[in-house]
Amino acid sequence: MATVAILGAGGAIGSELVKQLAGRKSIRLVGRNPKMVSGAAEVVAADLSDRDATLKAISGSSVAYLVAGLKYDLELWREVWPRIMQNTIEAAKRAKARLVFLDNVYMYGKVNGAMTEDTPFHPSSKKGEVRAHIATMLLHEMKSGSLTALIARAADFYGPNTRTGIPNVLVFDNMAKGKKAMWLMNDSKKHSLSFTLDIARSLVLLANSESAWNQTWHVPTAPNPPTGKEFIRMAGDEFHVAPKYRVLNRAMVWGAGWFDSNIREVYEMLYQYESDYVFDSTKFTRAFGFQPTTYAEGIHITAQSYPRAAQRAA
Repeated sequence: MATVAILGAGGAIGSELVKQLAGRKSIRLVGRNPKMVSGAAEVVAADLSDRDATLKAISGSSVAYLVAGLKYDLELWREVWPRIMQNTIEAAKRAKARLVFLDNVYMYGKVNGAMTEDTPFHPSSKKGEVRAHIATMLLHEMKSGSLTALIARAADFYGPNTRTGIPNVLVFDNMAKGKKAMWLMNDSKKHSLSFTLDIARSLVLLANSESAWNQTWHVPTAPNPPTGKEFIRMAGDEFHVAPKYRVLNRAMVWGAGWFDSNIREVYEMLYQYESDYVFDSTKFTRAFGFQPTTYAEGIHITAQSYPRAAQRAA
């Protein structure tokens, strides 16, 4: 049975990948402090910014899924992300493994209209510059033919057990605690969100399709995204609470950032919430006949993963 390595196994996407691959592949979980879970064959502790550790983590695998995340800190990103990408590329080459990289949309910057796979890189943030750099590193390897790889790009995440997803933090977590939900900048603008279960399923479909390699793909994401107001209303219905919320403007985020470094790091990304943020995954849905989870169903599944919503529905 072929071995696949999940680099960044402890996150929401890594956990879902295990469920999708269990029984079909021998799964190696790779992380700083990975924990064995049902369906996996082995765990390997590795810091992906360390070259030798990365070489060992990918050795013997046929496919490596790079789904790792870093602390939301610009200086850390600048220092570590290029090393992680370079180490992963080298390790995949040595192992003759194929590489699947789960990316975000920061490198596109502010886009007028829908984001597609052909949208040029024009970052509007320092973090976007980092993401453009590491994506370009991998694209160069793909174009040169020295590595078989693909880039799967997602919009903001939401879904069950998604600890760092902005909708989870601002909406679901607060509603589960009986608090007011929050939204960023403008609750009247559309905002696409990729559902974590769909992301994991799509990564497996892409890796299993010979024609998908050496391309960039937008993961399946429901069309016609809701506004912040609409998203919060649907979440409120699932928690059986009034959709009370407050919108955080730039001044509020800036002020809160003095006390919370994570909030401070969000500040430069607020442009994503000032205007419509629409992510187009037509290429994927046409190629695979995959229907993304609707926002109504995704919000229902996510809410049910919180005890308060599950108890009220019982």
